[in-house]
Amino acid sequence: MRRRTVTAGSLEEILQATAPAPAPEQAAAPPPAPAPREDHGLRTEFEFELPRGYVDEAGTVHRHGAMRLATARDELRPQIDLRVKENPAYLSVVLLSQVITRLGTVTDVHAGVVERMYATDVAFLQDFYRRVNSEGHTRAAVTCPHCDGGFEVDLSGGRLGES
Repeated sequence: MRRRTVTAGSLEEILQATAPAPAPEQAAAPPPAPAPREDHGLRTEFEFELPRGYVDEAGTVHRHGAMRLATARDELRPQIDLRVKENPAYLSVVLLSQVITRLGTVTDVHAGVVERMYATDVAFLQDFYRRVNSEGHTRAAVTCPHCDGGFEVDLSGGRLGES
């Protein structure tokens, strides 16, 4: 028995090459309209501002970014990463690199970017990740060191004291 090998650049090309030809009466009909997306009010991306900021190779400081909700795949993938197996502390670097969607003008956030961040920014992002994925919000309860008054701040907003 001979094997037939099909080579294509992508999955879409393979599907198009193997799809059956449409019937003549179906060819004239317009494609069905996509179903309207329902908005369930689920927020899946959260903006943040880093305390110090990421400095890229050109010396530009990037402070504003966005992080999406993590999926089960995001949390499982680092478990098979060799860097994490060699050094379990690297797990947070890999995990953060998967869920940060942008950082200033940087849209390709990979483990190397997270590695070059200041430790205070990585600690901020770890806490932000936990709040977003465990608690579902970005608010934190704080206490004034002078008057002992308690209030909430939104970690995704601007700098403290700004509106």
